[in-house]
Amino acid sequence: MPPRPRTLAAAVTVALALGAQAAPAAAAGTAATGTAEVSRGVEIPAFYTPPSTLPGADGALIRSEPLRLALSLPSLGGPLPGRATRMMYKSTDANGEPVAVTGAYIEPTAKWRGDGPRPLVAVAPGTMGQGDQCAASMALEHPLLLNGETVSVGYEDLSVYRLLLRGVAVVVTDYVGLGTTDRLHTYVNRVDGAHAVLDAVRAARSLDSASVTPESRVGLFGYSQGGGATAAAAELQPSYAPDVPLAGTYAGAPPADLTKVTEAIDGSDLAGALGWSLNGFLQTEPALRPIAERYVNAAGEAALKDLSTMCVGDALFAYGGDSSTAWTKTGQSLGDVIRAEPTLQAFLAEQRIGRLKPAGPVRVATGVSDDLVPHGQSRRLAVDWCGAGAKVTYDPVVLPGVGSGLLNHFAPLLADQGKAISWLTDRLSGEPAGSNCWSLPVQP
Repeated sequence: MPPRPRTLAAAVTVALALGAQAAPAAAAGTAATGTAEVSRGVEIPAFYTPPSTLPGADGALIRSEPLRLALSLPSLGGPLPGRATRMMYKSTDANGEPVAVTGAYIEPTAKWRGDGPRPLVAVAPGTMGQGDQCAASMALEHPLLLNGETVSVGYEDLSVYRLLLRGVAVVVTDYVGLGTTDRLHTYVNRVDGAHAVLDAVRAARSLDSASVTPESRVGLFGYSQGGGATAAAAELQPSYAPDVPLAGTYAGAPPADLTKVTEAIDGSDLAGALGWSLNGFLQTEPALRPIAERYVNAAGEAALKDLSTMCVGDALFAYGGDSSTAWTKTGQSLGDVIRAEPTLQAFLAEQRIGRLKPAGPVRVATGVSDDLVPHGQSRRLAVDWCGAGAKVTYDPVVLPGVGSGLLNHFAPLLADQGKAISWLTDRLSGEPAGSNCWSLPVQP
C-alpha cells in the first residue's frame, strides 16, 4: 500500500535532514582554468553546460543521467518514492530562439490506482532564485544547500513526493537559464516558463526509464512562480504543444499581472525578486536596456549583479525589506519607473496572463491575505478565464494575515496543497471537472 500522509510528512522531514549538506566546494583551480562553472562556491556539474548545437524539435532529449534522490527508502517493489533521472531537453525561448533546459523525471514505485495508464504531472517550481545552484533538479538531490555563501531550500520536494506516492509520474523543470550555465534565468517570463513546462512533458515521454506514453493523461502543478508558469502553459498549449493535451492545471497564487506584483514585493521580504525580474527582462528584451541605463544607479547595478547568483534564502537575508528607490538615480521606485515608461508598460502587458482561454479544466487558488503575490490579481485571472468560457475551479484560501508578506504567501501553499493534489489526481483519473464561475461574484 502507498505510505499514508503522516508517513510522507515524516519521510520528507528525514529527507531534509539527510539531504542537507554543505554545498560541494569548487575543486582547487577549477574556476581559474574555466573547466567548470562555479556559483557562490558551488561547482555546477558539467551536465548543466549545454552543447553548442541543439536538436531541432522542441522537447527533444539532449542528455540524461541517473539522479540520486535525497531520500530513497528500500521496499519490496523498489526504492521509494521512485527512481530519478536528470535530463536536459530542447525548448524555444520568448524570442523564438532554441534553448537548452534542464530538469528531472521521477518514475514512481507506487502503483497508479486510477483509471487509465500511469499519468504524468509537470511540476513548475515556485521561486528558487537566479543562481544556477538553485535549480530544482539539484534540490531533489540536496534539499538544503549551505556553504556560507548560499542558502537553497528545495521546498518543492514535498509536492513532488506527494504525487509520487499516489503513483503519478513527475517531471520537474528548472526553467530557462536556471541550472544551465549559458544564460541567466528569465524569472517569471510568461513564454519561457510555459514552453519549459510543456517541453518537459515531451522530454519525459522520450526517456527509456519512463513508463508514461503519449496516451498518459497530463497535469500541470505549480504555485507562485510555478503557478504563473502552469497558467501560461495552459494558455499556450493549443498553439505551442497540441500534442500535449491537458487533463487539468493547478495554478496556485499565480503572478498574472507583474505590474501589480512589482508594487507588492517592493520593500517586502522578497524584494530581491525585483532584481531577478529585471535581470531576466533585460536579457529577453534589449529595448529595455536604455531605460535601465537612464534609471539604475551604481547601487542598483551592484544589486542586480549580486542577485543574479542568489537563491531565495540569500535574497531574504541580503535584500529583505529593501526598497527599489535605493536602486534608481532619481529616487523613484520601480513602480514609478513603470508608470513613466510606455516601453516598459508594453513589455509587462505582454507578460499578462489571462488574455487567452486555457486548455482543459483549471483550478486557481489564492490566499485571501496574500499581499506578496496579491490576492486581487490572482482572483482577476480566474475572472478573466471564466469570462473566456473556461472551466474554472476558483478556491480562495481563507487564512488570517500575520503581518509578514512571506508568511501570508507561503501559508496557503501548505494549507491548500493536499486539496490541490486531490483535485489534480481526480482529473488524471478521468473524473470530469466542474466549474464554479457562477459563484465568483460572492467569493472573496
